[in-house]
Amino acid sequence: MNNSSVDITKVQTIHFIGIGGIGMSALARFFLREKKQVRGSDRAASQITEALETEGVVFFPQQLSSNISTDIDMVVYTEAMSEAHEEMKAARALGVPMMNYFEALGLVANPYYLIAVAGTHGKTTTTAMLTDVLEEAGLDPTAVIGSLRAKTGSNFRGGKSQYAVVEACEYKRDFLHLKPDILVVTNIEFEHVDYYKDLADVQDAFHTLALSVPESGFIVIDTAHPNSKAVLEGVKATVVDYRTYIDLLLPLRQPGIHNRLNAAAAAAVASTLKIKPEVVATALEYFAGTWRRFEYKGDFVTDVAKVPVYDDYAHHPTEITATIAGVRELYPTKKLTVVFQSHTYSRTHELFTDFVSALSKADKVYMLPIYAAREENTSGVSSEQLAEALTKAGIEAECFLTHGALAEAVKKRASTDEVVVVMGAGDITKVADLLTK
Repeated sequence: MNNSSVDITKVQTIHFIGIGGIGMSALARFFLREKKQVRGSDRAASQITEALETEGVVFFPQQLSSNISTDIDMVVYTEAMSEAHEEMKAARALGVPMMNYFEALGLVANPYYLIAVAGTHGKTTTTAMLTDVLEEAGLDPTAVIGSLRAKTGSNFRGGKSQYAVVEACEYKRDFLHLKPDILVVTNIEFEHVDYYKDLADVQDAFHTLALSVPESGFIVIDTAHPNSKAVLEGVKATVVDYRTYIDLLLPLRQPGIHNRLNAAAAAAVASTLKIKPEVVATALEYFAGTWRRFEYKGDFVTDVAKVPVYDDYAHHPTEITATIAGVRELYPTKKLTVVFQSHTYSRTHELFTDFVSALSKADKVYMLPIYAAREENTSGVSSEQLAEALTKAGIEAECFLTHGALAEAVKKRASTDEVVVVMGAGDITKVADLLTK
């Protein structure tokens, strides 16, 4: 529905279908802050839903039509939700106003002086860095972040100023529901291959968003990158090249050039807001990271070694390459074992060669079956095919059916000088927990 047709001041009770999602839970926290009655369902309880319950959310651990009642003023649902879903059908039958996550985000975020962070990679870290910078500068921002900040353990910050910082996802052109005053584009690549036809299609979506930034606003982007040119054609806003803000001497806690680029994008935004460089440097130097972005989980100990374990959301070949480069920077002499779960069949099939190239930069690769998410496997692609291609490239690679079997294999085969990084956007994170708890 058109979010402009909803008067949010008259909405008192909101039901979230899929409230355990990282974006949905942040938006639920926004409405809690606004003194709304917040309810929500998901397929099962989780760390996030348990935290929401302690904050005042009424949670339903099953997604049933009976969760929907006539006292609900608005339903917010995840983009992945089927039209045939029980709760979706029940809400339509009762005539309850419904909108997807990004429609609802636009509804609440657009009245702010809005800083939207878009891009194929680096959105979450850059959004969290920016939140820290604005905090340090005393600008008291509201923020919706695609992960949990290590600093606060939350994906939401409720500020009292005019400023809001949100993560803007390009999937299905969802970010076009946002009207940013400052648009950050970290990078642009062919991604979400189940929706976009090619790179040009992705660029067209970003171009449409860039055109919406007003003349008084700013677009922070890598102007020299060939994928940026089409995005900037005809824009009215002032364009700022964030690469001019790279500081190779700044002591960041997160390794890798990709994190220096994220920090540069945050610094470029700060410059448009007239924040002093020393304030920016302090915030970035002490930035503690976010959940599942090269997150140190702990160690496991064997008869021969004490092995550090990191958990990372990387699920695109470029992200995998960047994370591995960061590991090599931090642990130049250690052997690297990557525990990987590819996310969606379409992405694995379309970018198969790139996945092999990226993963071959590790010493060992252990995999789970592909995480299907919303898809059927129409191409026949599999983790076994990835493992076979990696083996041919000279990398030790093997597939396992369960998280437990994979974790046991990692422990049994650990060498005296090794680091383990768990990667993927699905439930592969469970392996990191099994290894360290």
